[in-house]
Amino acid sequence: MQSDNSPSEHTMADHYTTLEVAKMLGMAVRSVQLMVDRNELEAWKTPGGHRRISRASVERWMAAHGSGGVAQAPAAGTLVASRPPMAPPASPAKGRAPQILLIEDSIHFQNLVGLIVQQHFPGAQLHVANDGITGLALYGQTQPEVLIVDILLPGIDGATLITTLRSHPQFARSHLIVVTSLDEQQREPYAFALQGVKVIHKPRLVAELPGALAACIPQAQVPA
Repeated sequence: MQSDNSPSEHTMADHYTTLEVAKMLGMAVRSVQLMVDRNELEAWKTPGGHRRISRASVERWMAAHGSGGVAQAPAAGTLVASRPPMAPPASPAKGRAPQILLIEDSIHFQNLVGLIVQQHFPGAQLHVANDGITGLALYGQTQPEVLIVDILLPGIDGATLITTLRSHPQFARSHLIVVTSLDEQQREPYAFALQGVKVIHKPRLVAELPGALAACIPQAQVPA
């Protein structure tokens, strides 16, 4: 929670800047700011207007979410572009229905993606997670051919989720599609996670998602 009063000098020494927390958690700065706004992290502002975040609240958040895989995320500062090129995603095993994992907290867009998949890929199997932590667990269970992720998610934002998944060898199996309500300018803080990724603006979801899925799952691979 935020306070207008600056803590004592002793307390001030026990804090992080927003950028430091973003690097620690592998998140975009904007995502950390949203966490502060949601009172997930305790913060205040210096007389100069700079935000400072309580070290204790960061440690509590990391402890609470460590089992979801955030603590094992790639080291902050590691650029996606510096990683070796990934092998092309594998095709579905013969006889297995293509698996699609949607990580999206909006019921409206969950339903909309479900209708698109049902209409265009009736033989595919859609799995849905409401948040990033559940999404990480479902990813390991389903090993999907296609992963559809929203950028703004509760718990772990989509950019952090993508960065975390990229540290897993199994991620090379999956095609990645990002859906977002953010326009191009608003996406800039997440650019580190979106390099080379298909991004669909949510107002264009009905028009663009079928084609994006078709490029990932040829109809010949979808059981009738």
